[in-house]
Amino acid sequence: MEKIEISIVGAGVIGLAIGLELSKSNSNIFLIEKNFSFGQEISSRNSEVIHAGIYYPKDSLKTKTCIEGRDLLYEFCAKNNINHKKIGKLIVAINNNEISDLENLFKHASENEVAGLKFLSKSEVKKIEPNIEAQAAIYSASTGILDSHNLMKNIALQFESEGGTIAYNTEVIGVEKVKNGFEVAVSDKREGAFKFFSHILINAAGLNSDKISSMAGFAKDEYRLKYCKGDYFRVNKDKARFINRLVYPVPKKDRAGLGIHATLDLAGGLRLGPDDEYVREIDYNVDSSKREIFYESVKTFLPFIDLEDLSPDIAGIRPKLQGPGEDFRDFIIKEESNNDLPGLINLIGIESPGLTSSFSVAKIVRDMVLNLR
Repeated sequence: MEKIEISIVGAGVIGLAIGLELSKSNSNIFLIEKNFSFGQEISSRNSEVIHAGIYYPKDSLKTKTCIEGRDLLYEFCAKNNINHKKIGKLIVAINNNEISDLENLFKHASENEVAGLKFLSKSEVKKIEPNIEAQAAIYSASTGILDSHNLMKNIALQFESEGGTIAYNTEVIGVEKVKNGFEVAVSDKREGAFKFFSHILINAAGLNSDKISSMAGFAKDEYRLKYCKGDYFRVNKDKARFINRLVYPVPKKDRAGLGIHATLDLAGGLRLGPDDEYVREIDYNVDSSKREIFYESVKTFLPFIDLEDLSPDIAGIRPKLQGPGEDFRDFIIKEESNNDLPGLINLIGIESPGLTSSFSVAKIVRDMVLNLR
């Protein structure tokens, strides 16, 4: 049976970033991906935003990894010529009733030590975004956008150049704890089923991370994922020039996401989304009947958009730990020695801001691996 020092399940941006970080000091790393290529699920079905760290509790992993990861991501993109732009973002209060919520969010973001924030009056918003209607706004200068595909492609190439191996079309179908590691069973589309030994097993399987943890012998209710779907609608390309920055509404406490927002991409396009809808199954079809709901949600602060400007675009699934109406749940990044599974590192519930946080998360996992030596 082949022996591997470190195996990583999942070649999304998190698994790739972990692989690259570990490859700097380890040569025997095996990255397993069930799809035909990297980043086919969560990592490629999002807004491609580099977040600032505004929304989450100060001492949470989401905040800490977002703020550190943001700077690491900008640095990596600049060093490796990956297309990105620090475009900035406005969080807008649509009416006077939302101004107090916006003020509270600004105070919270300041406590999180988010750099580059400014509270704007109605007239100040009009000066920089004349086509937006807002009573006030938070301006975040450090928010940006990037080319997530080329980011992951670059990470994957660097990982392989350091001696790492990526096995695509290979799905984990069983994990058994054995002496000094794990016996991992996989199904390969070309070679069929086989097993190998891995001293350390890193579970970065995204939408299936709770299932991988269960396979390894650790099924826990608090690890069970809830799928939250988000649809996007594309805006007529002629309307993309009406704004220069990302535009978000004030987040609502009863919503699972940040609200339907306007996101520019590096090709000059404009999208609205995502919304949030808890679902039982993974389904990437966009519900075209939501077009009017999307229009109604943005028309007050983006009055230049007409209903006929919207067409279905993409959908993504968030791997949430909290269900509808439940309180905030943080990322789970945990080495499971305390649960009699030494060498298993679980990453569960890595939703937004996971893309921004990826390099910071990789450093946390690196330290966990070093502690196992």
